[in-house]
Amino acid sequence: MDNDGTRTGLYFGFTSGVITTLGLIVGLHSGTQSLTAVVGGIILIAIADGASDATGIHLSKEADPGATARTVWMATLATFLSKFAVSMSFLPPVLLLPMDTAIITAIVWGLLIIIALSFFIARNQEVHPLPVIIEHSLITLVVITVAHFVGVWVDRIFGQVAA
Repeated sequence: MDNDGTRTGLYFGFTSGVITTLGLIVGLHSGTQSLTAVVGGIILIAIADGASDATGIHLSKEADPGATARTVWMATLATFLSKFAVSMSFLPPVLLLPMDTAIITAIVWGLLIIIALSFFIARNQEVHPLPVIIEHSLITLVVITVAHFVGVWVDRIFGQVAA
């Protein structure tokens, strides 16, 4: 990929889209078991967090004295579009499958995206892909695990209050 801004935006957007959305899906499901909460969360992550990430990349690129306006805007646009698309890609399984199956499907889908990104990174850096894939997959799995336990904890602490 020729444009550094586009590459930055795509890799950041895809990675953030997977990890943030999976954390949200797993955490909300563990804490609420609510389809409405999970679907609403996915859509909100796609829009609000996509815009937030894109703005963060925009400011980060603007802070780079060597960045051109084109690079800044390509990174901004690529970040938002990739984050939005990846986050929304988790919606069909949640809407079409039983929730427990949808969660497993979402985790597999997210890990496949992380594995593919890791492979391309390793190939571009001319290193063996397995350590890169393992590192990025483990980070993703840690976030998912923490999100699950936080959801369970929130339900235990606040679930009785709402009941």
